[in-house]
Amino acid sequence: MRQRIRYGVTAAALAGVMLAASACGGTTRGEDDGSGGGSGGSGEADPDAEIPEDLAISFLPKQLNNPYFTVADNGGKEAVDELGGEFKEVGPSEANASSQVSYINTLSQQGSDVIATAANDPNAVCGALNQARQAGSVVVTFDSDADPKCRDLFINQATSEDLATVQVEMIAEQIGGEGEIAFLSATPNATNQNAWLKLMEEELATDEYSDIEVVDTVYGNDDDQKSFNEMQGLLQTHPDLAGVVSPTTVGLAAAARYLGSSDYKGEVALTGLGTPNQMREYVKNDTVEEFALWDPADLGYLAAYAGASQAAGRITGEKGQTFEAGRLGEYEIGADGEIVLGPPTVFNKDNIDDYDF
Repeated sequence: MRQRIRYGVTAAALAGVMLAASACGGTTRGEDDGSGGGSGGSGEADPDAEIPEDLAISFLPKQLNNPYFTVADNGGKEAVDELGGEFKEVGPSEANASSQVSYINTLSQQGSDVIATAANDPNAVCGALNQARQAGSVVVTFDSDADPKCRDLFINQATSEDLATVQVEMIAEQIGGEGEIAFLSATPNATNQNAWLKLMEEELATDEYSDIEVVDTVYGNDDDQKSFNEMQGLLQTHPDLAGVVSPTTVGLAAAARYLGSSDYKGEVALTGLGTPNQMREYVKNDTVEEFALWDPADLGYLAAYAGASQAAGRITGEKGQTFEAGRLGEYEIGADGEIVLGPPTVFNKDNIDDYDF
């Protein structure tokens, strides 16, 4: 599996098998089925239903001007343009737990047929999302999920297990299988980050990694300067630190910027999840050996197609239903509204110039 993940996945192949679906049945704006807040599909799907060309599809990232979400939302815009819909992007400037609520309310009032959002907190947005669903919006979460009772579909980057495994494998390999490591995460309440951290800790607790000790977890709140400062603090607080794992694109790039200009370069390993364009400099100057990610543009692209398909009634969220997602091909819906984009890709000097995002 390690070899397959490292070398066998291309950008086009990042659209793997999808799992998932929940919530209310497929409706178009103004046809509220009254199931807002519920789970499990309802109503009859019509796979041949035409997707209206004027669907209003809105993207609400964790925060604006975050390079990762800029790429993801642009992928959503690509899909919306293909569908002949109306694209909108709004969002807060900081990734606080409740910062998205007012934007959800506004999008609902403006008549968004689909709201695609990456939740800063799984519960803080629930009330607003369910009100939007009751008003007729299809709610699709991507990257970071809300409580499943509050949305219709969740577009997952990859399985949490795959992401945890690849990050543990990378850091273990880079530190020779022994030593102290720390985590530099995003926000304390981020659903995806916490799931990955928990699974990484569980895997590191197995006999295979008995010589690796997790000594700290810090949070950069997906803010560049705070993440930079937290990386500096980790290295000062733990002088014997062998490596750092940062499962967030903002955190990884900021940590690499600090590490690359410090005396710790070449002494402390750094890996996690990042975009090739952010990390290319640090890979080529040997600050970072390798890191992993999926194509965020494909994530946003899939979110738009999934939301449009449910808004048009092609799917209702029932397990086993399938739909076409443009250039990504066919996806099958599994349990709990989760749709998995595909396995992560590992980037290093050998392949990083093959990608541009």
